Amino acid sequence: MEEEIVETPEEQLAKQHRKEKKDLQAKIQSMKNAIPKNDKKRRKQLTEEIAKIEADLSQKHKEELRQLKSNANTKVEEVLNGVETMKVEGAEEEEGEVKQPRVTKAQKRRDKKAAQEKERESRIAEAEVQNLQGVRHQEGLKLAQKLAQQQLQIKEISSDGHCMYRAIEDQLAQLSQPGVIMSVKELRSRTAEHMRSHADDFLPFLTNPNTGDMYTTDEFEKYCSDVEHTAAWGGQLELRALTQVLRLPVEVIQADSPTIKIGEEFDSKPITLVYMRHAYGLGEHYNSVERLKDPANAEDS
Repeated sequence: MEEEIVETPEEQLAKQHRKEKKDLQAKIQSMKNAIPKNDKKRRKQLTEEIAKIEADLSQKHKEELRQLKSNANTKVEEVLNGVETMKVEGAEEEEGEVKQPRVTKAQKRRDKKAAQEKERESRIAEAEVQNLQGVRHQEGLKLAQKLAQQQLQIKEISSDGHCMYRAIEDQLAQLSQPGVIMSVKELRSRTAEHMRSHADDFLPFLTNPNTGDMYTTDEFEKYCSDVEHTAAWGGQLELRALTQVLRLPVEVIQADSPTIKIGEEFDSKPITLVYMRHAYGLGEHYNSVERLKDPANAEDS
C-alpha cells in the first residue's frame, strides 16, 4: 500500500495561488475578447483595470502568505510556552489531559481582519469582471459605436449632480463663440430665470409625486429655486429652457434609444451630450463629447 502524500500548509497555499492566477488569466482573456479591437480608448481603460485586478490579487496572495507565516510562528511560540508550563506544573499535567494551545485575542483579531480583507478583495475583483460584462459596459460599447460614426468620442464629466450643466459648459467652451461661454452657476441661474418667466411652458409637465397633481405656484417656485441654488439633477425640461437661453439646438445621444433633438428651430451647430443610464451607482448621468482622437496619438496621450 502506497503511503499517502500529505501537503504542507505552504504547499497547499502555493497550489491555491497558482489556481487563482490561472483563473484570473482566463477572466482577463474573456474581458479582452469582449472589447472590439478598434475601440482604442476602451482597451486602454481595460489595461488599467486589468493592472488593478492583478495588483489586488498579488496583494491578497502576499497577505495570505504573511498570515500563514504569522500563524506558524504563533503556534511555535504557544507550543514552547506550553512546554514551560508543563515543566512547572509537573504532576498536575500528568494526571489531567494535555490542554490545546490557546489562540490569543490578538491572533483572533488578526485572523478576522485577514478574512475580511480576503473577502473584500474577492468582491472587488468580481465587481470589476461584472462591470465589464454587464449593462454598463454594454452601454459604453453601443455609445462608442454611435459616436464613432460622427467622428466623436465620450468626454467624461464628473458625477456630482451638476453633470448636465458641466457637459453643456464644456460644449460651449468647445464652440469658442464669443458671448456663449457660461459657467455652471450662470447656466443654472439662467435656466431657472427662463422657467420662472415662462411658467406656462413648464408647469404642465411638473406634478407632485405624492398626489399626482400639477405643481402649485409655491411648488414651482421651490423647483426653480432648487434648479438655481442646489445640485438638483437636470433633465429634458431644463434642456428645453437652455436651448431658449442659448438659442442653440441640443442633441442627446443614447445607447438604446433614438437621439433626442431639442431646439431644432435654431439653425446652428448643436450642442451634443451623451445620456447614460448605467454610468454610476446612482444610474443616470450626462457626459460631453469631443472629436475622436487618432488611435496612434491616443496611445501616446
